[in-house]
Amino acid sequence: MQVHVVDHPLISHKLTMLRDEATDSPTFRRLVDELVTLLTYEATRDVRVEPVEVQTPVALAAGVHLTDPRPLVVPILRAGLGMLEGMQRLLPTAEVGFLGMMRNEETLEAVTYAERLPDDLTGRQCYVLDPMLATVGSIAAAIHFLVKRGANDITAITLLAAPEGVARIESELAGIGVPVTLVTAALDEGLNELGYIVPGLGDAGDRLYGVVD
Repeated sequence: MQVHVVDHPLISHKLTMLRDEATDSPTFRRLVDELVTLLTYEATRDVRVEPVEVQTPVALAAGVHLTDPRPLVVPILRAGLGMLEGMQRLLPTAEVGFLGMMRNEETLEAVTYAERLPDDLTGRQCYVLDPMLATVGSIAAAIHFLVKRGANDITAITLLAAPEGVARIESELAGIGVPVTLVTAALDEGLNELGYIVPGLGDAGDRLYGVVD
């Protein structure tokens, strides 16, 4: 698995504002949207394209366009949904599927409770969206899910990652036979006893949408 920590001053600036506990939910959502757009630019450097010619007002010009089938963007509910619009800004023609996963707070493992994806993903390039790579369960489960349906190239985009999460996902995906790339804004210090990233930014879902009782 390739890990790409994007080093850019605008990304660092927006991430710093996201970390601030004083940042309210509307501002947090806007910052996530902006940050994901910047990360998407880096994450799609290897998006599949094919040559095409277009007629300009002056002459024919050689260019490229996205190949078919189009990329599939898969936000992991619920927090990953807050990243979708930022990615669609650069990939408006990509198809979108959904995976509903939640963390069992005792085992820290991911449990799938819903999915809306094509049955056949043969040859598809997929982008998984989840704000945090902490205990890995959700992202690893999502990648295995996509590979079983035929996806042959997967990029996971996160706002933050923990070293423990990176090590574990590399272990869980060993021998998967499909190229996997992680693109993230920062690699933090580690996890606390509750499995949260430190210093992190708290619970991304709660900060995006508020606490649901």
